[in-house]
Amino acid sequence: MTELTLVRHGETDWNRIRRFQGQLDVPLNELGHLQAGRLPQALAGDHFDLVLASDLARVRATAAPLLAQRGWTAHHDARWREQHYGAFEGQDVATLRREQPELWRRYGEHRADFAPPGGETTRQFYARVHAAVQDVVERHAGRRVLIVTHGGVLDMLWRGVHGLPLDGARRCAIPNAGINRLRWQDGRLTIVSWAVADHLADLPEQPSTDPLTSAPADPDAIAP
Repeated sequence: MTELTLVRHGETDWNRIRRFQGQLDVPLNELGHLQAGRLPQALAGDHFDLVLASDLARVRATAAPLLAQRGWTAHHDARWREQHYGAFEGQDVATLRREQPELWRRYGEHRADFAPPGGETTRQFYARVHAAVQDVVERHAGRRVLIVTHGGVLDMLWRGVHGLPLDGARRCAIPNAGINRLRWQDGRLTIVSWAVADHLADLPEQPSTDPLTSAPADPDAIAP
């Protein structure tokens, strides 16, 4: 049995203003740093044999307080990055709706084989994420692994565990700095707990991740 604990990075200003981040290096905002600072206590009872993380700045900063407290080093791997949104990256939702209505309409259909120009389809993204998971469970069988990553990565894992199609909007909550525990056993991945955010309860409310909101957006931007 291999235990995987996955943490989404803390909040950025782009989460708040509905701007696509994707694989751009966007820093945490003040609240994001506060969220990251809660992780050492939230994970105080956990022992990890290995820490893996996306190489993007918002993930590095999220992991930093925990690594500093425990004296650990993270192994950074680009396979744990957010989905690549190509021409959408750096653009806000309102501008895309106004200036590229047809492209935005196609994105809003949530088709697995669609990508903005220069971007990565959901199907390609799903394959990347699950290849990274497979590598972990093969190379680190029987160990406890902490992975600090992005909302879209967690969405791909949720879909895989539940056998959901890659078409369609996100169906699960993925809060910034939330803790998600999964287990690999007998050749399959299961969810032990999801979107645990008790350690953030007294902090300001996070942007919505409701997939039924009127403006579908980057998993790292706001919703889904």
